[in-house]
Amino acid sequence: MILAIFAPTVVQAADPVTLESLDATTKQLQISIDTTWVLLTGFLVFFMQTGFSMLEAGLLRQRGVVNALLENFIDAALTIIIWWVVGFGIAFGTSAGGFIGTDTFFLSQLPTDGVFANGGVPGIASGLNAYTLFFFQFAFAATASTITTGAMAGRTDFVGDLMYSAIMAAFSYPIVVHWVWNSGGWLAKMSFHDFAGSAVVHTVGGWTALVGAYLLGPRPKRTPWGQIPPAHNLGLAALGTMILWFGWYGFNPGSTLGTANPGLIGLITLNTTLGAGAGALAAMFYQYQRSGKWDLVYCLNGSLAGLVGITAGCAFVAPWAAVVIGSTGGILVVLGIDIIEACKIDDPVGAFAVHGINGMMGTLAVGFLGQSELTLNKKAGLLLGGGFDLLGVQILGIIAISVFTIAFAFLMFAGLNAIGRLRVHPEADKVGIDNYEHGATVWPDVYAIEEFVEEEKNHSHTSNFTNSSAHK
Repeated sequence: MILAIFAPTVVQAADPVTLESLDATTKQLQISIDTTWVLLTGFLVFFMQTGFSMLEAGLLRQRGVVNALLENFIDAALTIIIWWVVGFGIAFGTSAGGFIGTDTFFLSQLPTDGVFANGGVPGIASGLNAYTLFFFQFAFAATASTITTGAMAGRTDFVGDLMYSAIMAAFSYPIVVHWVWNSGGWLAKMSFHDFAGSAVVHTVGGWTALVGAYLLGPRPKRTPWGQIPPAHNLGLAALGTMILWFGWYGFNPGSTLGTANPGLIGLITLNTTLGAGAGALAAMFYQYQRSGKWDLVYCLNGSLAGLVGITAGCAFVAPWAAVVIGSTGGILVVLGIDIIEACKIDDPVGAFAVHGINGMMGTLAVGFLGQSELTLNKKAGLLLGGGFDLLGVQILGIIAISVFTIAFAFLMFAGLNAIGRLRVHPEADKVGIDNYEHGATVWPDVYAIEEFVEEEKNHSHTSNFTNSSAHK
């Protein structure tokens, strides 16, 4: 009965208008509209850098906020250069065996339209300008390294941050992009389903973040273990999460890379919203059942978990399935934080629980709940009577991406550690990373007040001691 209710909408959403069926004038108009759409949604994805910055600033200790803000900002600046030099070419260049791109470095040799026409995503306009796609995909690449920054915040050497961000933008992230979103990629050829990046962006970012946090070790005085450390500004954390939710309307609907299929765009937008809402509610109520408190941080992370989870299947599942996926994400993020805390890995923003765990869950969910009218190979998920075919490819893909990312991250971070560029100098643990690395604080007036109060206490203590001695 439920499937029957949603079936008409689903079928209608899967029937895009192709450019080949249009006359020359209408075709040019459609390309112009598609280009505008992709650029605007790309701007939204880029604006998510602000959301990540505010979320991290709110959840971190006060003495590490300047460091986090600069890392988030400079990651975007660095990624655009590296993506132009090598990243885009590895991701979308001519495929070598389905594993890596071999041209289009510096955008000097653009591939044919065919590389972009149907790179694993339905409804793409074949006339989309390559420079437009470059910008849109750059915004995604910047997100992957920013996820990692959050888990490693407060104790990473700044030069080390620049180095690993550059390496991710140049190699680890674009290689996975090539596998999944390049039409010549080996997973794309197997009809691996990841519409907007649960595996490509979030699983890669989540696993890299976990390996980095593990090798770094915890921040100084990181006790007690067992729950997320107190946040220094929940207002900023809430603002950052709201910006991220808003930005996700570029992340998911924008991944259509065109407007020729308005029914699909509507379905993706609805599924994205349902996933976020279900995740927030599930996490909030589950944490209340455990603690008896309505917890803001878990609610915020729950919404992000729902968004991450629905990102892979937003174009491939019915709305009721989006609620199931989002709710599952909300529960998993709470349990994931428990696991990371039990392992005594310091992840101050819950990056792996939000992005890594739910990136994998969302990717696998397509194999269980994929709608045959929507999937690329027209096969349904296991729970909808489609057998194991779709799920099998999803499992293979997520294992391959996870193993590659974990191995690459260990080599990358171990190399940085070997040259002394992974963890910040021990002195920063004493005086604060903002003070040591940047000579600044996000709240100079607050620090000044604290110093004044401390001086007054010392002065009062000295005066009392002097008066007491004189009286004796």
